[in-house]
Amino acid sequence: MDVLSDVISTVRTGRPVAARVEWYAPWGLRLPGSGGGSFQVVLQGSAWLLVEGEEPRRLAVGDVVFLPHGQVHTLADSPGTPVTDLRGATHLSEGGVELGGGRPGAPVADLVCGREGLRPFRTAALGDRSDDAVPACVTVGGSYHSCTTRRHPLIAELPRVVHLPHRVGARPELAAAVDLLGGELDRPRPGSDAIIPSLLDMLLLFILRAYLEEHRPDSACGWVGALRDPAVSAAVRAVHEDPAHPWSVAELGERAGLSRAAFSKRFTGMVGQSPLAYVTWWRLTSAAHLLREGDLPLSSIAAKVGYGSQFAFANAFKREFGLPPGRYRAGAPPKDDERHVSAANSGTHTSA
Repeated sequence: MDVLSDVISTVRTGRPVAARVEWYAPWGLRLPGSGGGSFQVVLQGSAWLLVEGEEPRRLAVGDVVFLPHGQVHTLADSPGTPVTDLRGATHLSEGGVELGGGRPGAPVADLVCGREGLRPFRTAALGDRSDDAVPACVTVGGSYHSCTTRRHPLIAELPRVVHLPHRVGARPELAAAVDLLGGELDRPRPGSDAIIPSLLDMLLLFILRAYLEEHRPDSACGWVGALRDPAVSAAVRAVHEDPAHPWSVAELGERAGLSRAAFSKRFTGMVGQSPLAYVTWWRLTSAAHLLREGDLPLSSIAAKVGYGSQFAFANAFKREFGLPPGRYRAGAPPKDDERHVSAANSGTHTSA
């Protein structure tokens, strides 16, 4: 698997939470922050995106916005429209998005937002809609959950707002993913519940690919530059392909085509940590993903990520996460992440 795919599949946890929303003017809805990244795609009409500290952005049909740090943001029909917090505007049963969809268990909720607030489409009052029942805007948006203490430095380097305006003929893969997702949401058919989560993952990968291809770093430092650097990217790719290998700086330097000293200096300068520190970080990040997403025994996970014994693995994992692997698998948050998770769980889990 390539590095970008690894970053997304390993750092993200669980399935994305998403909602398709029909907006009827006037509207201005503040959406809460998430533990990972969040996105918005305009399928019909237009909207304004408001993020504190950023200039208001007008979003048109086909525009895609990614907020990699999961910050609070607002969607509105105009920058001057009064804004309501999602929690106060939501008319959903407890359980949030799971009960808000057009069908029980649907992967994406189908919602309406108007004068009466945000509610499931199937129970929305006609008063929420305009006379001709044509919404002023239709969006699909949501969030990807991740452990904030394990956020990959590539994601951490991204700007607060990644805005990819629609341009005819540009980014054909991203445009195709948006069209496919919109089609599945507008006309659910057999298999849609399996297709939609895959399309959401595909959308995220195309967003990141488009950004990385179109935005050159200001300097040679950082992960965006590292992935473009043939030497450093070759070493990183080798670590991702075989985290269990007993890597040394000298061997990684050989993969990079550089001497040990030259490679170590170049890697550390670009990535911000030494080669072996990154090896350890990636091993334990991969282990955390295996613990949460599967049922392999601890001994097998230890071997897959390069530890000679379950005891050595457990000690290393506890040093990194602040708790043993078994407790992490059971759902306990990492020590450094407990306050964040507690705050997130106290709010709504609906993301529009």
